[in-house]
Amino acid sequence: MSEPSVERPFITVLMPVYNAQTYLQQAVDSVLGQSFADFELLCIDDGSTDDSPRLLAEYARRDSRVRVLTKANSGYGDSMNKGVEEARGTYIAILEPDDFFEPAALKLLVGAAQREDADIVKANYWFYWSKPEEKNQKIAVVKPDMAGHVFCAKDEPAILTSIPSIWSALYRRGFLIDSGVRLNPTPGASFQDMGFSFKAFAAAQRLYCVEDAILHYRQDNESSSVNNPAKTFCVCDEFESIDDYIAEGAGRAWLKPYKYRLMYDSYIWNFSRLSVGLRKAFLPRMVADLRKGRDEGAYRPELFEAYQAKNLEYLLGDPQAFFDQYPVNASQTAKARYYLRIGGFTALRSAIKH
Repeated sequence: MSEPSVERPFITVLMPVYNAQTYLQQAVDSVLGQSFADFELLCIDDGSTDDSPRLLAEYARRDSRVRVLTKANSGYGDSMNKGVEEARGTYIAILEPDDFFEPAALKLLVGAAQREDADIVKANYWFYWSKPEEKNQKIAVVKPDMAGHVFCAKDEPAILTSIPSIWSALYRRGFLIDSGVRLNPTPGASFQDMGFSFKAFAAAQRLYCVEDAILHYRQDNESSSVNNPAKTFCVCDEFESIDDYIAEGAGRAWLKPYKYRLMYDSYIWNFSRLSVGLRKAFLPRMVADLRKGRDEGAYRPELFEAYQAKNLEYLLGDPQAFFDQYPVNASQTAKARYYLRIGGFTALRSAIKH
C-alpha cells in the first residue's frame, strides 16, 4: 500500500458538495477506505445549508488527507473548476457525494495511469439503487475494443459520443491545466460533465480505457439534477460550450459530426426524462438545434444506428407527430411498434439489436 503524502499526494479526489448530508458519509468513507492511500480528498462545499459542513469538518479533523474548501454558492461547474486549481495531486479523480467507490478504484486507475503514461484513464461504473432493495446495473461506457491500449480521439472517435460520466476516470492535472479544459461555470446549471467530457476526450493525446467498473452511481437520489425538471434547458448550454471550444481552436472542425451525434443522444434523453409540459417546452429548442446542425453539414448517417437515423428524420420532419408518438417510459412492445411504424423492419431490427 502506498503511504500518503499530504503535501504532494499522487491523487486529488475532488468532491463537490452542496446539501449532501444524506449520502455524504458513505461517499467519504469509500474514499478513505481505498487500498491506494496516497491521495487527498478535496471537498468543495458550495455554500451548503444542511449538516454537510459539520460532517466535512469532522472528517478533516480526524484524517489529514481530507481538505475542505468552503465558498459561497456558485454551482457545480465553478466548484469543480476551483477544485482543479486547488488540487495538489499529479492526477485528479472525481466522486460526487451521493455515489461511492469500489475499494480498489484508485489503485486500478493509478496502475493504468502510471503504466501507460496516460492523460486520462477511463473506466466503467454501475447504476446503483439502494431502495426498495439494493441493486446494481453495470454501464459499459468502455467497450471491449476501446480497452487495453493507448489512443487519442482522432484515432477512435467513438469515445467522444460515449455516455458522459466524468467521475469514473482519472485525469492528469497538468493535462487539464495546459489544455484549459474546464467545466461550464454557469450558475445554477446542471449536466456540466457533458461538455467537460467531450472536450477532455478531444484534447487528450494519451487515452487509456479499462472495462472494470469502479463506482456506484446512485439513481434514487430525488435531489439529483438528473431528477430535477427545472433544469430543462441546461443540456443546451453544454452544447453551446462545445461549439465555442470547436470554434476557438485550429483544426477542431472534425469534431462537429461527433458533437452532433452526442447532441442527438443527449436531447432525446433530456426529452424523455421531462414531464409532459416541459417536454412541450423543450421540443422547439430540440428541433431547432438538431435541424441547424443537420443543415450546416454536421449530420453523418454512418454515426447513427438505423433506428436512430429514422427517429431523427421523423423528429425533424414532423415534430408534433414525434411529440405525440415517441414512446417515453413505454414498454418494449410499444417501442418496437413505434420503430416499425416510422422505419419499417430495418429500424425495428436495429432498435431490438441495440
